[in-house]
Amino acid sequence: MKPLTKAEIAVMNILWGHEKALSVYEIIAEYPDPKPAYSTVSTFLKILEAKGYVSHCKRANEIRTFCFSPTMSRDKYIKDVVNDVKDALFGNSAKKLFSFLVQNEDLSEDEIVELLEMIKGNTPN
Repeated sequence: MKPLTKAEIAVMNILWGHEKALSVYEIIAEYPDPKPAYSTVSTFLKILEAKGYVSHCKRANEIRTFCFSPTMSRDKYIKDVVNDVKDALFGNSAKKLFSFLVQNEDLSEDEIVELLEMIKGNTPN
């Protein structure tokens, strides 16, 4: 799938945050001020649909209201993006990716302990 821009991710984050399909006006209402124009959000949704990230349907009992919903979960999108980064930049090595993140993040001792516990819990006995 084609990558998303920051603006497209902003729309997707709103859609991922709801269980029901949303209209353009409902999406705009979720934005902080200053809110984007209707035409701007509508354009993003058309692009997202062309990329395969959202689908639309007509809302029941409303002739002209289209509602949009994601075609993939946030977790699936994140997994795909991280795998692409791992493959392209770290030679398909999870160890190299993890090492990079640990070395370049300002982790507290508690966060390091928590990561170590997660690793220990995922290793076979």
